[in-house]
Amino acid sequence: MSFKDIYSKYKDMELDKILREISKTRVEMALDKEYPDENDYLALLSPAAESYLEPMARKAHELTVRNFGRAIVLYTPLYLSDYCSNKCIYCGFRADNSFDRKKLTYEEVEKEGKAISKTDIRHILILTGESEKHTDLEYLKNCVKILKKYFSSITVEIYPMTTEGYKELVTEGVDGLTIYQETYDEDIYHKVHLKGPKRDYDFRLDAPERGLEAGIRRINIGALFGLSPWRKEAFFTGLHAWYLQNKYTEAEVYISFPRLRPFKGEDLDYIHRVTDKNMVQMMLASRLFLPRVGLNLSTREAPELRENLLPLGVTRMSAGSVTAVGGYSGEDSGVEQFEVADHRSVDEIKSLLLKHRYQPVLKDWEMLS
Repeated sequence: MSFKDIYSKYKDMELDKILREISKTRVEMALDKEYPDENDYLALLSPAAESYLEPMARKAHELTVRNFGRAIVLYTPLYLSDYCSNKCIYCGFRADNSFDRKKLTYEEVEKEGKAISKTDIRHILILTGESEKHTDLEYLKNCVKILKKYFSSITVEIYPMTTEGYKELVTEGVDGLTIYQETYDEDIYHKVHLKGPKRDYDFRLDAPERGLEAGIRRINIGALFGLSPWRKEAFFTGLHAWYLQNKYTEAEVYISFPRLRPFKGEDLDYIHRVTDKNMVQMMLASRLFLPRVGLNLSTREAPELRENLLPLGVTRMSAGSVTAVGGYSGEDSGVEQFEVADHRSVDEIKSLLLKHRYQPVLKDWEMLS
C-alpha cells in the first residue's frame, strides 16, 4: 500500500458537503476524544469548529508541551540555485520567467555557509529550483560536503529523486527532506503545473516515502495553501503525515503550512485565500489529530502572527531567512523566490522565544562517523 491508496479512498467523496453538514455536537465529540481518528479530524477542520478555536488551542498547547516540551528548533534556508525546468504558475523561479539566473559556485557555497554559521545555527535547509540539469546529484553532494563543516543537520528541498539518489545524499550527510505536494487535488495540480517533470503527480506524492526508505530520518511535508480550498488540503496533508508516521515509526514527521506569497510574475486570478483564522484552525486541528508530528512555521508569515502562533503547537521555525541565491554573504544575489514577511535575525528570534519562555534550539542532532 502507498499513500495514493489512502488518497484514492477519499478523493471522490463529497468532502465539501460533508464538511458543511458537520454539527457543533460532532465537533465537541471530536474535541473530547483522546485519540481522534480521520473523521474527527474532518470535524475539527469543519466550519462548525470555528466556534471552538479557544478550547482547541488550550488542548493543542497541552499536547505540544507534553510531547515536545517548550523547545523550538531554529533553522535557516540557503538557496543554491534558481534554475528551474518547470512552469508552475505560482512560483517566481518558473522556467519562463525572464531574469538573470544564478547558481552558486562551490566557493560561494562556502562563503554562504560561513556567513550563516556565524549566527550559531547548526540546522540548514538547502534549496534549489527544480532543474536536475543545473543542479545534478554530483553538484548537490559536493555542496553537502562543504556545508557539513559548518552544520550538524542538513535538510534538502530539491526536485523529487529516486530512492537511490536520496541514498547517495544520505551517505554524504543529508538527514532531512522537505517536499511539498503543492496541492493534493489532482485536477488543480495539473492546471497549475503547466510544463516540466513536476507534472508527474504520483512521482512527487511518493517522494517522501522514497526518502524515508533511503534513510532520511526527518521528513517535512505540506501543501501550498491557496491553490485549492484549504480544508481539503489540510485534511489530505494530515492524512499523509499520519500514514508516514505509522509506517516509518523511527522517522520524525513534520508538517508545514506555507501560504501563497507575492512573487515575480504573479498573475493568479483564482487564488483560494487563506485567512489568519483559517491558518490557526488548520494548525490546531493538525495538532489534535497528530500530537507527535512536528509543526513548522516559516518566515512567509508576518512577525506578529508568528508570535501569536507560538503556543498553538509550533516546534520548528526558520529564522534570518533570505530567499534569493547568494543572499547571505553580502555579494551578488539573485531574485527572491517569494517575499519574506519576517525579516528578523536569528538573535531576534531567539530573544522572542526566550521572552515567551521557550527554549531556542540551534543544534539537536549530529551524525556520528
